[in-house]
Amino acid sequence: MTPRPVRIALAVALLAGAAACSSSGGSDPLAAKSPAPAPSASSGASGAGAASGKTVVVGSANFPENVLLASIYSQALQAKGVKVEEKFNIGSREVLYGQLQSGALTVLPEYNGALLGYLDAKSTATGEDAVNAELKAKLPAGLAILDSAAAEDKDSLTVTQETADRLGVKSMADLAGKAQDLVIGGPPEFKSRREQQFKDVYGLTFKEWKPTGDTTANALKDGGIQLGNVFTTDPKIVQLKLVSLEDPKNVFSAQNVTPLVNTAGLDATGTAALNAVSAKLDTAGLTALMKRVAVDKEDPSAVAKSWLKGAGLS
Repeated sequence: MTPRPVRIALAVALLAGAAACSSSGGSDPLAAKSPAPAPSASSGASGAGAASGKTVVVGSANFPENVLLASIYSQALQAKGVKVEEKFNIGSREVLYGQLQSGALTVLPEYNGALLGYLDAKSTATGEDAVNAELKAKLPAGLAILDSAAAEDKDSLTVTQETADRLGVKSMADLAGKAQDLVIGGPPEFKSRREQQFKDVYGLTFKEWKPTGDTTANALKDGGIQLGNVFTTDPKIVQLKLVSLEDPKNVFSAQNVTPLVNTAGLDATGTAALNAVSAKLDTAGLTALMKRVAVDKEDPSAVAKSWLKGAGLS
C-alpha cells in the first residue's frame, strides 16, 4: 500500500469509532503530532499575504494527497484571477489549524470527519450532513468550511471485482448471510475496533480476522482474504481493480474533502472557485489522480492542471 505519513497521534484513540482503522497506516491525514518541517513555499503570484486580502495563501499537510488537493485549489483560484501563494508540505493539523486562525494561511484541504474529531473528540456524528452541521457550529469565528466534495479518503471494506460479482455484493449490508464464510483483513487493531460494530450495525460475523496491515490490498488480490480494510483513495484500488463496498449505515465516519478557510482572506470569487472544485471531485476521480501521483510518479501540479482542464475549471 502506498506509504503515508503517520496520520494521527492522540486523536486516533479518540476517533476509534469514527475513522480509526486503515491498512494504510492511519486514518486522519492531518493529525500527526510530530514536529512540522519548515514550510516549502512556491508562489503562484506575488502578494502581501493573507492578512492583506490581496493574496490567498493555500496550504497543505505533508503527504501527497493533501499536496495534490492544495494544488487543485490553488490553480482553480488562479484560473479565476485570484492571486495565490502556495505553502505546501507544512505538517500536521495542529500546526496548520493555528496558521489558519492567525491568517497566515487562507485555505486548506481538510477532511470533515477528522476535523470534527479534532475539534470535538466526543462527537458521534457520522454522515456528511451531520458532520458538517456540527463543524459549522464548532468552528471559531473567522474560520469556515465551504462545500464538501463527494470525494472521501476514508476507511472501507474492499473486495476484488471477482468477489463482488461472485457474491453479488455492492454494500456492506449485502454481506448479511455471507460474512460467516469470509476472511477479513486489516491492521492489527482493526478487529478490536470494528468487530462489535459490524455485528451491531450490520449483523456481520466473519469466519476469521487476519492482521494484514500494509499488505491488505495485495492479500485481497492474492486470495488470502476476501475482505480488507483499505482507504478509499488508496491507488491500489485502481491498480489492482478492487471495489470498496458502500456503507449505507455509516459505520465509517464521513471524511469528505472539504475546504477549510479563513473567511477574512477569501472573497466571493474565491469561494465560488473552491465550491466548483468540490462539485466536480468524487472518490473514484481522486483515487485515479492519486495513482498518477503515488504510483506513476507524476508531478502533483501537472496532475492538478490536467484534472481542472478536464473538469472545465481551468
